Amino acid sequence: MSQQTELPELDSVGILRYAWRQLTSMRTALILLLMLGVASIPGSLFPQRTQNPIQVGQFFKDSPELARWLDRLYLFDVYGSPWFSAIYILLFISLIGCVLPRTIEHFHSARALPPSTPKNLSRMEHHSTWIADGSELEAARAWFKSKRFRVLEKDGSISAEKGFARETGNLFFHLALILVLLGISFSSLFGMRGEAIINIGERFVNTPTSYDTLTYGRLYKDGNLPAFMLTTDKFDAQYNLETSAPEDYTLDISLLREGGSVVEKKVIKVNSPLTIGSTRIYLQANGYSPVVTVRDSKGNVAFQGPVPFLPQDSNLRSIGAIKVPDAEPQIGFVGSFVPTYVRDPNGGGALSAFPKALDPRLLLAAWAGDLGLDSGIPQSVYRIDTSDMLQVGLKSLKPGEVFEYPGGSIKFEGYIQWVNLNFVADPGKNFALLGGIVAILGLLASLFTRRRRIWIRVGTQVEVAGLAKNDAPGLDVEIAQFIRILKGEK
Repeated sequence: MSQQTELPELDSVGILRYAWRQLTSMRTALILLLMLGVASIPGSLFPQRTQNPIQVGQFFKDSPELARWLDRLYLFDVYGSPWFSAIYILLFISLIGCVLPRTIEHFHSARALPPSTPKNLSRMEHHSTWIADGSELEAARAWFKSKRFRVLEKDGSISAEKGFARETGNLFFHLALILVLLGISFSSLFGMRGEAIINIGERFVNTPTSYDTLTYGRLYKDGNLPAFMLTTDKFDAQYNLETSAPEDYTLDISLLREGGSVVEKKVIKVNSPLTIGSTRIYLQANGYSPVVTVRDSKGNVAFQGPVPFLPQDSNLRSIGAIKVPDAEPQIGFVGSFVPTYVRDPNGGGALSAFPKALDPRLLLAAWAGDLGLDSGIPQSVYRIDTSDMLQVGLKSLKPGEVFEYPGGSIKFEGYIQWVNLNFVADPGKNFALLGGIVAILGLLASLFTRRRRIWIRVGTQVEVAGLAKNDAPGLDVEIAQFIRILKGEK
């Protein structure tokens, strides 16, 4: 009768060791990488709170029950969700556990000498033999040295090896991926991103309330914001007269740092950001802010000042909204600003012929009724929900003109330019950049390095053979060159 062998049960240490080996296998790393890509898909399908809180609020308004279920699954905050973080951390651990042992093993292998010459070279590729004349080993030593082979000479034979950079490049590529992940993690934990639209001539104080949008990393605090104050003095935009394409943007600012008493004059360009401590300030966009004065039916000023409008095309035709909740009744203006006014030849309304304000016009539609500012639902400052409002007039204004409507008037005083500044603290970007460079170099070394071994044994006869790892091409040419050198041929 056959006897069955009972395998011992794994204890807790054995189970942990088995789980660690499974987690740190290359197969698991690839599966986790695929899962990370799949887990990122909902972040592009659903609006994210960190990027578009207004759209998230609109989703709750349109489909409250569905939105509550999606919120329970963190689908409005995918990249900060526990399940996405779990996949990310497991992938990080898997890559480290997979690559680091291979790196240590490869380091020891790279310092070791090549293996001894096999006894039966005739079984190897490109085997050749001829009668020896006694000078072959000396010629072989010189050739191997000139080609930077690692050699082991023993018992009248030489074993030479070259191309270890192939495996080195492969390992550096995977180590670079870990470095990139470290950089991304460091930035997501300790980084900050914010945007602010600032009218030319206005002052910006670096506090959280000054930003239009502000996103912190998990471990970033308000106290980490560098203390400074800047004033946008002048903005100059140069455009091509034929194509209207932008050629150069220049922003002059006055900067006052913490503890400083001297105002510094600085210049920001599109590809030349301003650096303050660990924060960089980028010039991202620009546009126009029409300056208006709104009066109620009694002639009192209900609103006065510039209102930023958002560009819609390359000629800076812009749209915006002017909300006047202090008027009675409340009044709102849906507007369009064109820097250089022309009529659409197809009857589609006003167009802008050039980005600079050569003939500015402000086109307004006045709406009376509840603006919905007290509803508690976030809304865009650039749009008005007119579904429950009454339109009371339309008008196209030049600078200095007044539009009178039932219940008040609005005067187009002129315009000023605005700039959109992007404030970024990204402490992990240098790690990610270094990882990207190392990954490319490692990949090139892995793809274009040929690892091969060449042996020569000299007795009464000379035997030469070679072996190419990974079926790398070119070994036959190298062996033929080696044989010609040994035979003294040119």
